Amino acid sequence: MQKVLSGCLVMTMIAMLAGCGEKGGETSVVSSENELGVTESSWGTAPDGTDVTAFTLTNANGMKAVIIEFGGILAELHVPDDDGNLADVVLGCDSIEDYDAVSPYFSALTGRYANRIAKGAFTLEGQTYTLAINNDPNSLHGGVHGFHRKVWEGTASQSDDTVSVALTYTSPDGEEGFPGALTTKTTYTLTNDNKLDILFEATTDKTTVVNLTHHAYFNLAGHDSGKDVLGHELQLMAKKYTPFDDTLIPTGAIEPVAGTPLDFTASTGIGAHIGDVPGGYDHNYVLDNQSGDYALAARVLEPESGRVMEVHSDQPGIQFYTGNGLDASFEGKGKVKYATQQGFCLEPQKHPDTPNHPDFPSAVLKPGETYRHHMSFTFSNQ
Repeated sequence: MQKVLSGCLVMTMIAMLAGCGEKGGETSVVSSENELGVTESSWGTAPDGTDVTAFTLTNANGMKAVIIEFGGILAELHVPDDDGNLADVVLGCDSIEDYDAVSPYFSALTGRYANRIAKGAFTLEGQTYTLAINNDPNSLHGGVHGFHRKVWEGTASQSDDTVSVALTYTSPDGEEGFPGALTTKTTYTLTNDNKLDILFEATTDKTTVVNLTHHAYFNLAGHDSGKDVLGHELQLMAKKYTPFDDTLIPTGAIEPVAGTPLDFTASTGIGAHIGDVPGGYDHNYVLDNQSGDYALAARVLEPESGRVMEVHSDQPGIQFYTGNGLDASFEGKGKVKYATQQGFCLEPQKHPDTPNHPDFPSAVLKPGETYRHHMSFTFSNQ
């Protein structure tokens, strides 16, 4: 069953994907008959028995984003290349069961605290809080049952030139060890200039720590292209990074990337120096913009398709990860096997382990305050 919420979703595309399990690629052609619209459909059942809804946002250019209530996951993102051909550029799974059990956070909302907290503990206002250890010896992405495994409640809307879905979830006091009941809203908005905008907002009834982000794995050649991402060209608006120990916890230092294989201050192939980075990239970069203003953080080009993605954010850091943990035996959407470094992540956020580093920009949220994180992915062609 499918219900049109507003507008008439008219699409005349060749072999256009209709669901997460179908194969993407370079065969769908944008039609001038595309209209801005949003539809709602069933996407299965969560492990707790809750029905999960998918929201399909489509703009006037034929760009399409499919967001599901489970994990707030961006299940599909179809973007045109130089010739107007669409490809789904995010890695993912065919089922909620796989997203719940085996997905490495594919395109999910991560929280309450994205990234790592050392030894799963921090002290706040004189009290020590203990979190789940799910990335031994640390806590990662909000714990075992973080926001990536929650069912969010979605509500769609449409304006003259945008389509949106607002997802809400209230995390109870003590969930995964974090203090305070946290009321959270994440709004995805697709615009006619091919921007997928994401706005996080949260309030609490007790002093807590918050760090929310989006964990998309991108391959701008297409998730099913069979290509790794080493030929993508990346520029990061970051001259510094946070060095870490052997468990990926920051030492507290902030050092320059100049003269190291971490330097992407000029557009550089992701694979150009990856051989000099043991295990591949999984690094937090300190963005040049530390004002809290929404600004350009990264730019990526896939030369063959001509697809360009720009990441904007108002956060102090961005985690760059090259899918080092993917295994060729991992079966993703459409039974596509995702191999090592076949996807990359750019995750704007607070720095890792900020609750244990008072010199880092604060992640503390108090009653009466509103946490906000504004980020976006904007697509164009070279």
